[in-house]
Amino acid sequence: MASPNSYKLSCSIPGHEMDVRGLAAAFFPDGAFTSVSRDRTGRVWVPNSSPDRGFTEMHCMTGHENFVSCVCIIAPSDTYPRGLIATGGNDHNICVFTLDQPQPLFTLKGHKNTVCALSSGKFGTLLSGSWDTTAKVWLNEKCMMTLQGHTAAVWAVVILPEQGLMLSGSADKTIKLWKAGRCEKTFTGHEDCVRGLVVVSDLEFLSCSNDATIRRWLVTGECVQVYYSHTNYIYSLAVFPNGQDFVSTGEDRTLRIWKQGDCQQTIRLPAQSVWCCCILPNGDIAVGASDGLIRVFTEVEDRIASPQDLQAFEDELSKTTIDPKTGDLGDIKMEDLPGREHLEEPGNRDGQTRLIKEGQNVEAYQWSVADSRWMKIGDVVGGSNQQTSKKVNYEGKEYDFVFTIDINEGGPSMKLPYNVTDDPWLTAHNFLQKNELSPMFLDQVANFIIENTKGHTLGAAAPSAADPFTGRATLMRTCCSNTLIMTFSPGTGRYIPGSGTPTGAPVGVADPFTGEGAYSSAASRQTSTNIYFPKTDGVTFEQANATQIMAKLKELNGGAPGEYRLSEEVLESLEKLLVSVCNPCATEQPTTEQISLLWKTSHWPEDIVFPVLDILRLAVRHPQVNDSLCGGDADDGVALCNHLLSLMKPQGRPANQMLALRTLCNCFSGWRGRALLLAQREAVLSHAADLCSVCNKNIHIALATLVLNYAGSLHGQPDLEAKAQCLSVASAALESVQDKEAVFRLLVALGTTVASDQTAQDLAKSLGVMSQIAKYTSVTDPAKVGECCQLVLKELQ
Repeated sequence: MASPNSYKLSCSIPGHEMDVRGLAAAFFPDGAFTSVSRDRTGRVWVPNSSPDRGFTEMHCMTGHENFVSCVCIIAPSDTYPRGLIATGGNDHNICVFTLDQPQPLFTLKGHKNTVCALSSGKFGTLLSGSWDTTAKVWLNEKCMMTLQGHTAAVWAVVILPEQGLMLSGSADKTIKLWKAGRCEKTFTGHEDCVRGLVVVSDLEFLSCSNDATIRRWLVTGECVQVYYSHTNYIYSLAVFPNGQDFVSTGEDRTLRIWKQGDCQQTIRLPAQSVWCCCILPNGDIAVGASDGLIRVFTEVEDRIASPQDLQAFEDELSKTTIDPKTGDLGDIKMEDLPGREHLEEPGNRDGQTRLIKEGQNVEAYQWSVADSRWMKIGDVVGGSNQQTSKKVNYEGKEYDFVFTIDINEGGPSMKLPYNVTDDPWLTAHNFLQKNELSPMFLDQVANFIIENTKGHTLGAAAPSAADPFTGRATLMRTCCSNTLIMTFSPGTGRYIPGSGTPTGAPVGVADPFTGEGAYSSAASRQTSTNIYFPKTDGVTFEQANATQIMAKLKELNGGAPGEYRLSEEVLESLEKLLVSVCNPCATEQPTTEQISLLWKTSHWPEDIVFPVLDILRLAVRHPQVNDSLCGGDADDGVALCNHLLSLMKPQGRPANQMLALRTLCNCFSGWRGRALLLAQREAVLSHAADLCSVCNKNIHIALATLVLNYAGSLHGQPDLEAKAQCLSVASAALESVQDKEAVFRLLVALGTTVASDQTAQDLAKSLGVMSQIAKYTSVTDPAKVGECCQLVLKELQ
């Protein structure tokens, strides 16, 4: 009889023809789970009522062109009440299935390499990780965001319970916390590739790694515990419903059950790699391994396999061979080993291993607390007292094999070095990438390696074996340097960039959002209940004091370096331009020469350029200047964007940052400027988001206005990825912005983005926007903040 804390085999499930790489418990039918394999299929298994208490294949899914490496279940919805099944594969694709047909319902394309991790969240959100070093957020068959920042393969992803928070683990040895698409924190501590992540609670998660450790983390960044027991790579984790106990599997051929912080049971399997595990709804544990079998373990006596099946499992385990090169057993000297009498002494803990000498052989045994006996787990081959194979030197390194690969394309033969401790699939992949060969050769090369290294156990990569995906001994962790941000504080009576009275606005017309002339709108006040959004016409910065701007420009020109000093004629020309763009009734229009001089002067040194940027800000509102600088020539528009972005770097001057942002906002006043900024949207918003951390309210207001103008331009458009970036930047800005006017404009931007767009609403909810902005509902000074916030929340409900 099994003890209450002891898991035993319940059943073995054949069906897959190659390694089982992923498992996930299903929502439907009851007790079911899904598996995926290198045999390119996914399968759904349901409990059967036969005496062997096993599982029956209910559904087989095909659609991937290469092996399938991960799976997750998307929760039931009104549209799909039985949920969906998402699988990721070596063909770079994610296939999404229903239970009604074997072919995918739809396929998500966008990754540039193997998709090796998937996690689902609320509202149908899907998070994927790939060997292409990125993670992607998907919703309604579209990629909403690409999370960039890791320097090697993203092996693990998970969506945290708190909306908007996501985690990614990478071969660069780090874990990153993402909020609304931006990296909030980087966790360091693992010494090798991070292979698995699992949520423990709202505030905690676990990670596992090729460094053979499991770590428990707080989302605030602290590692609160490190678990040691595995002796090789750890691939997979799963948490029990109590949120504290968990299981792990790895390259040391084991399933380990952790309770109250300790490894309480170790179950060895007759397969080298135990790739994956999941907890079934009834508390049983399913594991998938490199032998193509799924095994289910239970602690409930009624579900334990028959004595005959238990003995067959033990017999299969005893016949396996163990290569000490995997590091599980240490250095073995046969002459020092005891005989069978050593097994008469009981073990000290579950899973303890002992080696004995039996004639000319070495046998490995493991102590079972549940059965109070030593169980044979295999025969040890290749000990240190045995002759080792001769190494082959290639490019200055020693390898067990150096194969010659001839691809029959008329070119020279290629060399493929290989150690028996390497993964043949990754080795094949690396070889193809290095030699720029088609990935279609992957199966052929990998199977060639496997076929020609039979008899050798594949284990942990040797320390000297560089691997671009595991990050072992090859990748360097990067970190951000600290930056001192200097703020701009003009003194009383001085020229203040961007200041002055509004120009071109009819006297007495109050702005429907601010109640004053802080910014203008070409539209009149809306008469509907919601007067705030959608806001589709561009918001511009009209304030100007032409006299002060020119006075400051002339003052700085007097001290400018010789090559930058302007003649009186040029100054006069710029002044005429400024007057013409500030006065809507002006009879003189900007000339081509004036626009050219303005563009040239905008490249003044950064410490004196701000009055020129102020002229530029005002000038781009004029149709002729907008046409000329934003797209008279396609290269001109891109040059303007790039120049303004160069002035927005976080370590730059705040006055330049603010004026560059305001100039971008004003570009939306013309159709060419709007088209230019939509085309450059990804770069512009990315640079703008970097200014969230700058402590300057004028910069924050300009940033919020830029996001608002983008939201207005995208309203009614099907560009979901662009809307996702607007949501991400707005959400990130709300984390640091304090000024109520900036907050208001960000709320209007959010409302405009989600208005009448169900997909954008679902994405906003999945990013945690509702909980993020709820605090503004009670703001009464100014009242527009609270009113607008309530309307946004109403739109999202």
